[in-house]
Amino acid sequence: MHKCGRRCQHGHDLGRHCFAARSNSRWDNNELGGSPMTPLEKLKAMKMPFAELKGVEFVEAEKDRVVARMTVRPDLCTLHHTIHGGAVMALADSVGAAATVINLPEDAKGTTTLESKTNFIGGAKEGTTLIATATPVHRGRRTQVWTTRLETEDGKLVAVVTQTQLVLV
Repeated sequence: MHKCGRRCQHGHDLGRHCFAARSNSRWDNNELGGSPMTPLEKLKAMKMPFAELKGVEFVEAEKDRVVARMTVRPDLCTLHHTIHGGAVMALADSVGAAATVINLPEDAKGTTTLESKTNFIGGAKEGTTLIATATPVHRGRRTQVWTTRLETEDGKLVAVVTQTQLVLV
């Protein structure tokens, strides 16, 4: 058990990186009963408190593509009722990290973001739904690089984020 005494919903210890408790082998080896989980089921089963706080919903997940959506709420906006840049970056970080998790090598313990670069292209008004789509640039044993495109539901580009994830072993 983690030193704080807390466990996730599946009984794993909650260490520094919540993802560390959820290696691919646990899901793929069918330890939870039933059929092995799909990548989307894995993401939906993970406890990602900050993503939940922002209202991130994962809607598609494969090894080469993860898609999530988030509604632009008032608490995620600037004074002018457009999404705050930090909320854009946080959404992209959650999606890129989730994409890394479902691509972790068998012996990996988790992931953490090493670097993130955001190109802001446009805004999104309060009430808009953002769609974040992460695709791989590089998937190695020690690092993974993902590009996440954030668009409104009608296809307006809001930002392009490239992030590097460290694979924790």
